[in-house]
Amino acid sequence: MTPAPTDARERLIAAAQQLYAADGVAATTPRQVLARSGIGQGSLYHHFPAKRDLAAAAVARTAQEALDTATAPLTADAPAHDRVLGYLRRDRDAVAGCRVGRLTADPLVMSDEELRGAVGDYFTGLIDALTAAFAAEGLAPVAARDRATTAAAVIQGGYVLSRALGDPTHMRRAVDGLVDLLDGDAG
Repeated sequence: MTPAPTDARERLIAAAQQLYAADGVAATTPRQVLARSGIGQGSLYHHFPAKRDLAAAAVARTAQEALDTATAPLTADAPAHDRVLGYLRRDRDAVAGCRVGRLTADPLVMSDEELRGAVGDYFTGLIDALTAAFAAEGLAPVAARDRATTAAAVIQGGYVLSRALGDPTHMRRAVDGLVDLLDGDAG
């Protein structure tokens, strides 16, 4: 049975997301997406006339899904400090790396305004949610934004260290160090 057009489109996007996470956008070919999705070439070009069109849909979807996951603890019904801790300590596959953060190393993504914009929207949305949580703790707007940017940078750095060293404990150590600083216990 031939999949419905929307099903084919979704399967193509999902396949592209998986391949982009593993190999990057620039290195992924339409042929690989077709093989992974099980969709025919005609459907690919019907839904996405150019590789860039598929990339725009898959990168935007990846960024939105990642933002929804990252901000869920920050918008929970809990005290602000607990929300921040929930974000910092949520389960992550640290060795795999951040699916959005890794896109910043992809030359095709960074050279395309729309693709780069989707990545930037993820980080802006994350920092905005963190800023709101820190502001709810009583920090002034500039201090809340600075702390939010630091928290996002620590998580991204934890991904990089864990991935480079093949050891997820580096993420945990980065998070634990930031939590100690936030709690005023640097020793």
